[in-house]
Amino acid sequence: MNEHKGVFKNLYKNLITPILKKDSGIDAEYLTNLSLSLLSFSSRKQNWPVVSSILKSLNEEFSVIDKRLSQNICGINFCNPIGLAAGFDKNGNAANIWKDFGFGFAELGTVTKFAQNGNPKPRLFRLAEEEAALNRMGFNNNGAENLVKNFLEQGIEFKKNRENICLGINFGKSKITSLSQAKDDYLTSLKLLIPYCDYAAINVSSPNTEGLRKLQDPILLKELLKEIKNLPNCPPLFVKIAPDLSLRDIEDICQLIIEENIDGIIATNTSIDRLGLENRKIQQTGLLLSDENGGLSGRPLQKKANQIIKYIHNIDKKIILIGVGGIDSPESAWERICSGASLIQLYTGWIYKGPKLVPDILQGFLKQLNYHQLSNIKEAIGSDLKWVE
Repeated sequence: MNEHKGVFKNLYKNLITPILKKDSGIDAEYLTNLSLSLLSFSSRKQNWPVVSSILKSLNEEFSVIDKRLSQNICGINFCNPIGLAAGFDKNGNAANIWKDFGFGFAELGTVTKFAQNGNPKPRLFRLAEEEAALNRMGFNNNGAENLVKNFLEQGIEFKKNRENICLGINFGKSKITSLSQAKDDYLTSLKLLIPYCDYAAINVSSPNTEGLRKLQDPILLKELLKEIKNLPNCPPLFVKIAPDLSLRDIEDICQLIIEENIDGIIATNTSIDRLGLENRKIQQTGLLLSDENGGLSGRPLQKKANQIIKYIHNIDKKIILIGVGGIDSPESAWERICSGASLIQLYTGWIYKGPKLVPDILQGFLKQLNYHQLSNIKEAIGSDLKWVE
């Protein structure tokens, strides 16, 4: 047992959690970037004795190792089903160390062909009482070539040569690229990064790049996916969809996924629906949420995102689903798995609850597997089994 067990959980509880209890105070994006700077340094200097010791302690505190949590999906070995969602580590600055927080995988990005600054600031807002966030970041990232550079600087090898690091990469369209040229934009990024990614997520659902969601149209999406599938050594492909699609639109996308032999769907992105919070005021701007641009994430999205997972699973159980949106507890994570998700991802809930959320969920999963007499998490997928205290 590590003598420092619990130190990081307590640090987060004492230093960060008080900041997250109110909308105002330290800017949300500044706090995120500050955290990433520290993580980036650690990822690049992990061979330094002091850094190595800290990462070892981190790993011991947050990792839960049990073969019942592991799955092989699309030929990828996931040591557990919890991933970091895209949007936090856009430039792969901490790609080496997400495993030390207990994650079974991390999805980096969204990355675009061209480096871009994103939308004007402020563009990320806390809704503390609801444990939610509003963001209109606009795919701010340093571009696909820079992501390759970051991998090299951290000593991250091609996926075929590395162990214990499972990385997905989320690909988007550059803002300056027209919809008619979107295909070439995605292809350029993919060609550079295919050697590094265990799977590729095709993001056609962010509400913060003008026109992007039009690529969810089955005709445009089919054309894009056909070209990507034809790339040499194309990795498993997942399409990330919006929570604001109609059921008919979801059915059309599922049919396309089946016809084109795409591996799966990530459901869902952030929502332009205000989910009953239309009259909630954003303190930093003084405007109501109904008058603000951007996507809503966190607990208010939980029910809707879960319903979409269940709906898609009922359409075709062969479609592999990654569930994301509002997962903030062992119970909500278990519900998403039992609704049909093979894997789940955390972002907003992980920020509010802190790093202990990952081991809490995994330990919760193990207790449920014991109670329901299941030998592997895979047996819970789509089972509709209820959480039992």
